Amino acid sequence: MLAAARKDLLLERLRIDGRIVAKEIAAELGLSEDSIRRDLRELDAHGLAVRVYGGALPASPAVADYAARAGVAQESKRRVAQAAVQLIEPGATVILDGGTTTLAMVDALPKTFRGTIITHSPTIAAALLDHEADVLLIGGRIFKHSAVACGAAAVEAANRIGADLFFLGVTGIHPTAGLTTGDAEEAAMKRALAARAVETYVLGSDEKIGAASRYAVVSIDAVTGIITDKPKSDPASRELAKAGLHLIHAD
Repeated sequence: MLAAARKDLLLERLRIDGRIVAKEIAAELGLSEDSIRRDLRELDAHGLAVRVYGGALPASPAVADYAARAGVAQESKRRVAQAAVQLIEPGATVILDGGTTTLAMVDALPKTFRGTIITHSPTIAAALLDHEADVLLIGGRIFKHSAVACGAAAVEAANRIGADLFFLGVTGIHPTAGLTTGDAEEAAMKRALAARAVETYVLGSDEKIGAASRYAVVSIDAVTGIITDKPKSDPASRELAKAGLHLIHAD
């Protein structure tokens, strides 16, 4: 089998099964594990898979830069955002992560909401200027890829706040890899914010479910639930539920 055909087959298996075990597929195809691992390394290098011990997981398309992500799964993000806003009580203090789904939350949030919104995203803060809510912007070095503040100064500022809810954005939600994102410092900032909220909800738009990225954010048992518009009958939804994740299904 030619290398190009093998890679196409591996990508198809990732799409269908949600993971690849190098030893198993090497035996199935009558190839050496080294050949499969080499293919997986190349797929990883091109952002098409995420290598893990013993094999690979599907790569998340949500690791693209902010501008590119704005056009991905727009209707899914809108549904997830509307469901997320329903969880916010009047007068609550809410932390909004950066990202295009949280920006959709701002669009869905009534302008008359009079609580407090805390964010490390200048984009989210600017979108809230016409809302009655108080807005607290966490500063620090701007990670331009995601348009959020990260680094030591931002984490230190985050450690001084407290909130009722945190709406967490990730790039991958996978039953075995857990909750992941594509940058180590951004993952650390997300952990710092999650630690400051009573409850953390993950925003799980369609392109993130069943996918994985390089860096773990928080453990599955550290979040209250995942808001997703994937139907309960979807195989990925069933696998996440088996892994112990509480799924809140958006209409």
